[in-house]
Amino acid sequence: MADLKYRRILLKLGGESLAGEGGFGINPNQAEYLARKVADIVSLGVQVAVVIGGGNLWRGKQDGLDHGMERVTADHMGMLATVMNSLALQDALERQGIVTRVMTGIEVRAVAEPYIQRRAVRHLEKGRVVIFGAGTGNPYFTTDTAASLRAMEIDAEVLIKATKVDAVYDSDPKKNADARRFEHLTYIDALNMRVGVMDSTAMAMCMDNDLPICVVNLWQEGVLEKVVYGEAVGTLITA
Repeated sequence: MADLKYRRILLKLGGESLAGEGGFGINPNQAEYLARKVADIVSLGVQVAVVIGGGNLWRGKQDGLDHGMERVTADHMGMLATVMNSLALQDALERQGIVTRVMTGIEVRAVAEPYIQRRAVRHLEKGRVVIFGAGTGNPYFTTDTAASLRAMEIDAEVLIKATKVDAVYDSDPKKNADARRFEHLTYIDALNMRVGVMDSTAMAMCMDNDLPICVVNLWQEGVLEKVVYGEAVGTLITA
């Protein structure tokens, strides 16, 4: 069997990866399916950290800001939504036999550990999956930025952005049959194109710290295994 290219990864998931019908709520079947995908790469010896969004439970702009809610309040509600998703994924993973820890950027000690960088790394070294909830713990920062920050703090070798499309395109491939697909982009190209895969703060942070980003379709069979073995899949964004 080929050697692993990446032995420690940060997997960034959208909240919709857990969603039920219509893209809202938490579907236990989705959680189990997602847990099996993570368990498959853990079984290869990969150390896995996860950041998951909260859009299936709370969309700050649509549900709050557009109705006059204060931004800080809306963002804190979004952080709590990601904690709920983290706990759901933790439960699904542990039912797969994967020891999992949820660590959060805001304190919710009754249900999760507070984020401590050294402790997170120690969990990974022991083979535990670590799920980072509550973003960075600060309003105005997205879960994409939290993923970039945590990836660098734990010294991840790649940030895998798992989406519903198989790569980065120059326009929406569902609306434009001639959309151009990219197998590789530089950080600068991705920023200039405003590809929409990650926000500019997260992308710039990865660029400044030379952290590769791999954009893949989460639901494509075996895609995470292909990434960790270094196979050409999705779009790789590097220097």
